[in-house]
Amino acid sequence: MTEVNRYISKHADSLAVEVVESAMSKMQLDISDWEKEQAIKMYVEVFSFLGEYLFVDECEKAPEALLEWSKKNSEMQAMSGGDINEILVRYPPTREVFIEIITRISIELNLSVAENAAIIKHVNKLLDISLNETFYSYIRLSNQYKADKESELLKLSAPIVPVQNDIVIVPIIGYINSNVARHVLDNVIPKIAEMEVNYVIADFSGALTLNTEIAAFLHQLAQTLSLMGVQVITTGLRADIVQSIVNGGMEIRTVRSFATVKQALENLG
Repeated sequence: MTEVNRYISKHADSLAVEVVESAMSKMQLDISDWEKEQAIKMYVEVFSFLGEYLFVDECEKAPEALLEWSKKNSEMQAMSGGDINEILVRYPPTREVFIEIITRISIELNLSVAENAAIIKHVNKLLDISLNETFYSYIRLSNQYKADKESELLKLSAPIVPVQNDIVIVPIIGYINSNVARHVLDNVIPKIAEMEVNYVIADFSGALTLNTEIAAFLHQLAQTLSLMGVQVITTGLRADIVQSIVNGGMEIRTVRSFATVKQALENLG
């Protein structure tokens, strides 16, 4: 086993290149030169680590480069919106290449079957650690990315547009759901209160929702602002949305409504 350690350490660079190129060939995979270079660097460290721990029966450590490489793969995949399976499918052929290389070295150095199995066990443990790190990092990063993206979309769904000293327009854009409604109540309305305006024009011409949620949202918006002494004026309510309001039994007769923002501003002027 000492001889195996010496062999792996001496040939770590060429073995790393062999792993990457053989795995790429098996999968008929075409990757960038940068990605290939990073993979080779990582496997050089993996082979060095493998040689170091050949005499250790149980080792929970893993080379830092392997963990960082796994995280980086996950990050690139999550940020691009790619499927984690595009990465995970690379592990079986990579594992196969590793086993072929270790078996070849074992034959060259006249290792026993038990010794060959011990080395393969270490290889499998390292690849399993990388596999787990890749999967869980992807889930973590993907969830964070989705949360950040949703937060940004919420900010765009109901911006505040001041037009006069006592009038602001709040364009309601996209699909109205509970998240949008909560965002408006928790973030938009408090900002309107700080601006000390008398009128809020809620423009629904950009709303895409065609169900009763928009009716409930409008009802809640009008009630909340009226308690603050702010009058709500709606614009851009399409016929299908008005029908949803009527069918939903919402009482919004106190809310003035106009076809367009221009008409509302002319009326207030």
